[in-house]
Amino acid sequence: MQSRKYLQLTLAILKPHVVKSPFALEKIRGLIIDNDFKIVRSRRTIISYKEAELFYKEHKDKFFYNRLLSFICSGPSDIYILAAHDAIIKWRRVMGPTKVYQAQYIAPDTIRGMFGLSDTRNATHGSDSAESAKREISIFFEDFNTKSWYENEELFYNLGRLHFDPASFVHVIDKSFMKVQNGRVIK
Repeated sequence: MQSRKYLQLTLAILKPHVVKSPFALEKIRGLIIDNDFKIVRSRRTIISYKEAELFYKEHKDKFFYNRLLSFICSGPSDIYILAAHDAIIKWRRVMGPTKVYQAQYIAPDTIRGMFGLSDTRNATHGSDSAESAKREISIFFEDFNTKSWYENEELFYNLGRLHFDPASFVHVIDKSFMKVQNGRVIK
């Protein structure tokens, strides 16, 4: 018997200059859907300075740290928890290289190739490992419990037992597939 392959979670951020452009935002959201990502949680917010400091703490001693903080806090960002098989590597492939000029040259059809302006304003962020994803998700979605999601929701996302809400840009579990027995959800 073959074991089931679980979905992986990653954090995705669409940065302020992208969110300000309806064309870019629509195109990127289309790429997310077209690449079969499930949007587990979605949030539009102006990232606080405190969140930015936590998020970019590994860059604290680098020359570009203040530039990163000022830019990410400069306007609304869309922040998503995405799920897919191999979500981290898949999202990083869709985003393209971190360095925008490299993305424009070798991967012009990627998000950064199309919408990146500079290495700081490179349009998007994606977690680089499962550990980073868990840490980053906890910064922006404090009430999200990864363990609980895998125990109670992952199967519905994996089987596609979902409805897509375009207004909220999030997938929601189709409750018609759920059965409750003795107060517990049976999948």
